[in-house]
Amino acid sequence: MIETPTPARPDRSLTRSLVLMAAGSFVFGFALVPLYDVICEAAGIRVNATPSAARATDSGVGREVTLEFMSIVPDGSGFELTPETRQLKLQPGKLYEAKFRIRNLATAPVVAQAVPSVAPATTSKYLQKTECFCFTPQQFAGSEEREFTVRFIVAPDLPRQVDRMTLAYSMYTVGSG
Repeated sequence: MIETPTPARPDRSLTRSLVLMAAGSFVFGFALVPLYDVICEAAGIRVNATPSAARATDSGVGREVTLEFMSIVPDGSGFELTPETRQLKLQPGKLYEAKFRIRNLATAPVVAQAVPSVAPATTSKYLQKTECFCFTPQQFAGSEEREFTVRFIVAPDLPRQVDRMTLAYSMYTVGSG
């Protein structure tokens, strides 16, 4: 009589490998968040996510920079995001503010987060936001529309060759209200 070997050993080994691979993928996914922050900071493209401690000064007197405001609405975003002012001519070192209107297009309540971007990317460290609706998630009722304010200072040490910058916001749903 010939006995056939039981496949228990290879099955256990495969199961163990798959479980370890799934666990490793899970850990890697969580590690990406701080890794992304570190890479963006090192590359100089990190748009500040907390209020700046910058104070208004007169050190930019005589210089004028144009700051354009835009909204980038991804497909299926569920939001309407509109800057109330399309552009400002400003003096570096002075405190300014701009307003945005945001409307939830869904009928259900949602929690959303505004994500800023600055162009050219190398100038993001010079746009110092002292107050911004992008710092915290915002709750919206169904079909609610609200006005939000961003207060900022363009740093006086902005390179001389830069005379135009763009501040854009995108809105993303992060949960239900």
